Amino acid sequence: MPAASRLLRACRAVALLAVAALAAAPAAHAQQRIKDIATLAGVRANQLVGYGVVVGLDGTGDQTIQTPFTNQALISMLNQLGVTLPPGLNLQLRNVAAVMLTAQMPAYAKPGQTIDVTVSSMGNSRSLRGGTLLLAPLRGVDGQVYAVAQGNVLVAGAGAAAGGTSVAVNHLNAGRIPGGATVERPVQAALGQGEFVTFQTVDSDFTTVSRVVDAINTAAGPGVAVATDARQILVRAPVEATQRVAFIARVENLLVYTAEASPKVIVNSRTGSVVMNTRVLLGNCAVAHGNLSVTIQSDPLISQPGAFSSGTTATAERNTVEVKSDKAGLVALPNTTSLADVVRALNAVGATPIDLLAILQAMKSAGALRAELEVI
Repeated sequence: MPAASRLLRACRAVALLAVAALAAAPAAHAQQRIKDIATLAGVRANQLVGYGVVVGLDGTGDQTIQTPFTNQALISMLNQLGVTLPPGLNLQLRNVAAVMLTAQMPAYAKPGQTIDVTVSSMGNSRSLRGGTLLLAPLRGVDGQVYAVAQGNVLVAGAGAAAGGTSVAVNHLNAGRIPGGATVERPVQAALGQGEFVTFQTVDSDFTTVSRVVDAINTAAGPGVAVATDARQILVRAPVEATQRVAFIARVENLLVYTAEASPKVIVNSRTGSVVMNTRVLLGNCAVAHGNLSVTIQSDPLISQPGAFSSGTTATAERNTVEVKSDKAGLVALPNTTSLADVVRALNAVGATPIDLLAILQAMKSAGALRAELEVI
């Protein structure tokens, strides 16, 4: 019996240690790979832009009298192909449209690789459906040609025929050419400088950066990673290219517990949408707006330990939200500590998006909304 008692006490001690360890560890759902929360400096996509002509339209092209640049582009292209037109000729074309081309060339793209191209009308064309883009160069910010584009323009959203009528369900003046551009010149991107590579976190946060540094130093050795600020981390990496690539691959797949986001509320003033995270709290306040009034007050809750116990008195707060409207009566939400209940109460009394935005701004100005308020 004593042996069984000792075994039971040992099992209880192990269980308590496991519970304590779980309570001390960060939430498992916050663990992310370094590659998901940080980028490698110098490894980025490059924007390309170009000008071209789409032909083969079914009478939906530019009205060339109002868009003379379409004629100029077509005449210049025909001259390059050996076709000389009489001077002063006024072309009346309905199957041609001038377009702007945009593309994004990924990092380390090599000549011969293909990238997608977006084609957008810049004149008064009614539709690019069925058109073909003629060969056009795509240039970078330095004016150099990095890719050439050509191909059939794909415009999604066909009209739905019903009872002899057709209704267009998409914007027809922009389309896409999947794999329509071929890379002609690579962009030189250095994989770090000297013996260091630089990681930059997506969000500026000292806690997250510190945890990333700890994770890298734990896996690769002390002193390998050093944080320079709340976003940038210098990592000592092998100089030889093959070893450096393998090292970066290991580092970017390390798991890190990210810091909890700061309290934030985002309001869309056009749609009335409100998005908030779990850290948003409210303080005591009273707001009057038109026929609406909002009152938030905190009531102390005291928990007194029993007689002859070793416990201590605990004090907490219970927030009570009361929203009154001249039209919808009164809505009260007890035991609330989040903005979600306030928004729910305002919606219950028929508050408009403008009312909601005004009340949230007033709460923020009064210091009762303990979060950053962003209006989009």
